[in-house]
Amino acid sequence: MDLLQHMTERARSLQRSVVLAEGTEPRTLRAANRVLSEGLAQVILIGDAAEIKALAASEGLESIGAAKIVDPKDPAIIDRYAPILLELRKSKGMTEEQSRKTAADPLYLGCLMVKAGDAYCMVAGAENTTGDVLRAAFQVIKTRPGIDVVSGAFIMIMPEGVDYGTNGVMIMGDCAVVPNPDARQLAQIAVSSAETARNIAGIEPRVAMLSYSTKGSGKGEDVDKVVEATRIAHEMAPELNIDGELQADAALVPVVAAKKAPDSNVAGQANVLVFPSLEVGNIAYKLVQRIAGAQAVGPVLQGLAAPVNDLSRGASWEDIYKTIIMTCNQ
Repeated sequence: MDLLQHMTERARSLQRSVVLAEGTEPRTLRAANRVLSEGLAQVILIGDAAEIKALAASEGLESIGAAKIVDPKDPAIIDRYAPILLELRKSKGMTEEQSRKTAADPLYLGCLMVKAGDAYCMVAGAENTTGDVLRAAFQVIKTRPGIDVVSGAFIMIMPEGVDYGTNGVMIMGDCAVVPNPDARQLAQIAVSSAETARNIAGIEPRVAMLSYSTKGSGKGEDVDKVVEATRIAHEMAPELNIDGELQADAALVPVVAAKKAPDSNVAGQANVLVFPSLEVGNIAYKLVQRIAGAQAVGPVLQGLAAPVNDLSRGASWEDIYKTIIMTCNQ
């Protein structure tokens, strides 16, 4: 059973409730229809019920009738969720009037439903920016204890015959959120990426902190940052199998690892790659996706107190379908 099939079957067994904040977006509706027709999750759509039903009918999406529809203009809905937002944000100066207006925003409403326990997770971003999705998640969901940085990792599924990672599966982070993490942030990204490897990909993480240097072969502030991040990550999660600083070939290729880092318990067999900056990570995952033909599942937003995932505004309905499955596995 490949990873996507495994995540699909696990989602079906868990039967978690996912709120889709962009309930009137056609690709989102198509993805929701497939999730419902396959019995993978309970679906909550935020939007005008008449508009959603009309769109579903025009597209022949017969399973949308099984979704719960929440209208953000319904006063009863605002009465339920605005007080939660007010309590969360009153120390920041939010008024009752502002809380009611903000709670009617589908992104905030979706996060409030998760916060209240009325949904397990949220997926959005097909027609909203990453910044908008993250802002709602930061203000309502907040970060997990011990973590104050949200990062984005991709699950990379290698094509048959490409033998890197664990059974061809690797985690790459951060590829989506933090432009230039400092050492403390980079350590948190490493720990969060390791948890993604365990909890979603089902693999035991071997984390490589990547650099242009391997074990002192290069010098500079960027190398020092990775070395310090590795030290902090060890303090945060002493049980974690992590090493750095390592060049990419030393992290992945056993014969290179034997020469450059012979005493490492990660070098040559890494399945989690942590990049020193967003620029490097974003370029790297896209090169692997396009040149090697790997599937890139994600990004998985890491570090939040509950699962919320962002979509590319260029995502296909199949991408949204896969992201829903992945989020239900978090």
